[in-house]
Amino acid sequence: MILYEYPFNERIRTYLRLEQLFKRLGVLISRDAPLDHHFALATLFEVMDVAARADLKSDVLKDLEKQKAVLNSYRGNPSISEQILDGVIAQIEAGFAALNQLPGKAGQTLTENEWLMSIRSRIGIPGGTCGFDLPAYYAWQHVAPEQRRLDLDQWVGHLSPLADSIVLLLRLLRDSGTPQKVVAERGQFQQTLPQGRTFQLLRLRINPALGLVPEISGNRLLVSVRLMRQDTEGRLQASGEDASFELALCA
Repeated sequence: MILYEYPFNERIRTYLRLEQLFKRLGVLISRDAPLDHHFALATLFEVMDVAARADLKSDVLKDLEKQKAVLNSYRGNPSISEQILDGVIAQIEAGFAALNQLPGKAGQTLTENEWLMSIRSRIGIPGGTCGFDLPAYYAWQHVAPEQRRLDLDQWVGHLSPLADSIVLLLRLLRDSGTPQKVVAERGQFQQTLPQGRTFQLLRLRINPALGLVPEISGNRLLVSVRLMRQDTEGRLQASGEDASFELALCA
């Protein structure tokens, strides 16, 4: 099954983008090739660009506090394990404390590293990180993979509190949705959202064997899914056939 996710607001959209970037970082850093570590640095700079949004850190802290309050409201519920509840709340408190201790915006400490910033200023230029442009960076690419990995882990460590908090928040959000099997008649599906609830994320699972690509749109009142099929030139064309998929709305 292929999982598609659609965020209903800009905050969750930013969280999903950062989650994808952190996942890519983890894969690239674990490898040995200098080229992989070059793209790890490029990804690190992408994270810094996204994290530089002025209110991101405060948004994450507010969401952690909100989730803690919601979980505390479950205390005394006989169907909820107090041990598991305490464990999740402890994770939230640890994430809040670690993120709150970061000075300024997430990743701000890295902007004080002149060597990193010299690479950042040229990495967006086509071919801008050649050996004659950045000889010190070229030399770094020739040190042992273990040393490069240590350096990368140290730099990424300044962003780890943000990464851990976002992963936790998205996990809690995803767990709040219950998958339901629905059918798109003639390739179209619409669902009116219940009033009084604010959904933040739509999750859609579809069998890749169907060869269909969902185009998702939505707002606080309605969600719509249109199933598309690629033609021989890669263009998406509306599908007119009935097809089923799983849908979950996460609040």
